[in-house]
Amino acid sequence: MTRIPPVEPDFSGEPGAARSVAVIGGGPAGLMAAEVLARGGANVTLLDRMPSLGRKLLIAGRGGLNLTHGEALPAFLARYGEAAPHLTPAIATFPPAALVAWCEGLGQETFTGSSGRVFPRALKASPLLRTWLARLAGLGVAIRTRHRWLGWDAAGGLAFATPEATGTLASRGPIHAFGRSPPATGPLSLRPAATVLALGGASWPRLGSDGAWTALLPGVAIAPLRPANCGFTIAWSEVFRRRFEGQPLKRIALGFGGRVVRGEAVVTATGIEGGAVYALSAALREAIAAGGPVVASLDLRPDLSAAALAARLDGPRGGQSLANHLRRAGLPPIAIGLVQEALHAGETAPLSRLVKAMPLRLLAPQPIARAISSAGGVAWAELDARFMLRARPGIFLAGEMLDWEAPTGGYLLQACFSTGAAAGRGVLDWLSGR
Repeated sequence: MTRIPPVEPDFSGEPGAARSVAVIGGGPAGLMAAEVLARGGANVTLLDRMPSLGRKLLIAGRGGLNLTHGEALPAFLARYGEAAPHLTPAIATFPPAALVAWCEGLGQETFTGSSGRVFPRALKASPLLRTWLARLAGLGVAIRTRHRWLGWDAAGGLAFATPEATGTLASRGPIHAFGRSPPATGPLSLRPAATVLALGGASWPRLGSDGAWTALLPGVAIAPLRPANCGFTIAWSEVFRRRFEGQPLKRIALGFGGRVVRGEAVVTATGIEGGAVYALSAALREAIAAGGPVVASLDLRPDLSAAALAARLDGPRGGQSLANHLRRAGLPPIAIGLVQEALHAGETAPLSRLVKAMPLRLLAPQPIARAISSAGGVAWAELDARFMLRARPGIFLAGEMLDWEAPTGGYLLQACFSTGAAAGRGVLDWLSGR
């Protein structure tokens, strides 16, 4: 297959010596590191414990694959909070515009939505992933699935629990479509010149990111993995839960800690989740960790002023039921149910106040397995500027296993792609002795 020319000049760089590099992890960060390395002249083997690659990417694409965001770079970088100074070099070198060009170089046209979010025209991830894997095969990247990394063996090699008979990687037959390899049994020890770890966080463990790698890096400082972009538990009454579980709250505003976010949410059996909740999840999570349950403020009609609502709701009902009276404010049944839930819990504020500032007592974040992403990971102080572990020369890290978090909106994938590219460049620099 003909080698595809690089989209960005810094992908090719100055080709280093053609030496063996293992990339462990087949998500966006690992795949991007593999591409950068292969373009730079390395002999790359990509290993992943799952039967196929990019599983979390495929799930993300079910609702529209939000690759990145079109806002100006300074505002974009600010979305990463405390991690922004550490991520800035990687994202500035491979910014949103470069990611868009890379995507379109794979034949996947993109568009920018009204919110500034950038998507492939096809919306799904499968066409992009399929073409990407074909490109990697053309670049000579060997893909081995069902290979679980176990850490280092006594001789200092990378130890894997593998699906194939013991032997060298080079003797193990063809690469299979979509990164699949046939099942079998046998251990493997591998001693590459350099290794990129792109093992993900701990959200969606059934897709491959279970956080088990934290036990495989002894002596490396790792911030505990915590749920990010997550829902929160609320003690709904049984009546409210049975009637409204799974129903959306549209055109609402959620406030906490002086910040108000407009968007949507969904009532779940155990609490609440959705875009407006995810946007505040980091602050809510940390506040709960510091002092227990917190109260967020839910505005059920952010498009109406408090005075307009008071005029409609705080006067006499005129013999109407509470539900019919609340309909005067244009509230849907789920919003009326929330007001009734608050009143039954003992709230005494005027109805207009409850509609504009419904108190939601959030007990705890939902478990990390249900979160969109995770916070925490390997501390930045453990890495040098090339994304190499200071304590283990030749071991480079990328993606969500690093200590950063970001809101939804394209920021998560952008940082994974950018740090994967940065780790790949770091390996090439290190192999060439720079």
